[in-house]
Amino acid sequence: MSALLEIRNLKKTYTDGTTALQGVDFKVNRGEFVVIIGSSGAGKSTLLRCINQLVQPSEGAVLFNNVDTTKASSSQVRKLRREVGMIFQSFNLIERVSVLRNVLNGRLGYMNPITGTLGLFSKRDVAEAKKILLRLGLNQQIYKRADELSGGQQQRVGIARALSQQPMLILADEPIASLDPLTSESIMNHLHSICREDGITCIVNLHQVDVAKKYATRIIGIHKGTVAFDGRPDELSEEIIQHIYQK
Repeated sequence: MSALLEIRNLKKTYTDGTTALQGVDFKVNRGEFVVIIGSSGAGKSTLLRCINQLVQPSEGAVLFNNVDTTKASSSQVRKLRREVGMIFQSFNLIERVSVLRNVLNGRLGYMNPITGTLGLFSKRDVAEAKKILLRLGLNQQIYKRADELSGGQQQRVGIARALSQQPMLILADEPIASLDPLTSESIMNHLHSICREDGITCIVNLHQVDVAKKYATRIIGIHKGTVAFDGRPDELSEEIIQHIYQK
């Protein structure tokens, strides 16, 4: 079975001279729940953003479903962003509009610009969005403004928006960094169980090693822009953890 995602010698140096990635290589197979760990500034966020072309790599290749996204046309990039859902640490919701509309925004990549701008979503899309919100325990918040919700509820809306894209892959960039431990566990439970039930491949950036070990089928450790570890959670020793997080 071919990998859903393959990263080849990925490098990124920003215009200010900061080198975020220094030759990253790995593959992700369909159905994996991969957690990427590493200290702040290790290159984790840049790595995720290179996958969906929010950041353009300096060198290397990102093959998603056998297409090199670094050489993709604008139409191929649009297709990529439909098939790859993104969950952000800061939620990235439109605060002044309803929870339902925020989730429906995940369908914009499938619509033409006019109907999307006017919010002319199909009855099928609306019904599906409501099903997703029910699944995430947000059926009582459907018509509330996003800024009326707690942080944990907003992150569940972020998950719902990603799911509404019907993605092959979900990227989650520090999805629990701003949440308390109890809420963090709830978010990770939702994300992990939904991906497992629906067969969605997932890559999550986390700081918390204990959380990574609990949920990951595989852990990748990033240190100063390079892969310092790639293996099963039970293979992650204290010595390796210290190396990954050393300054």
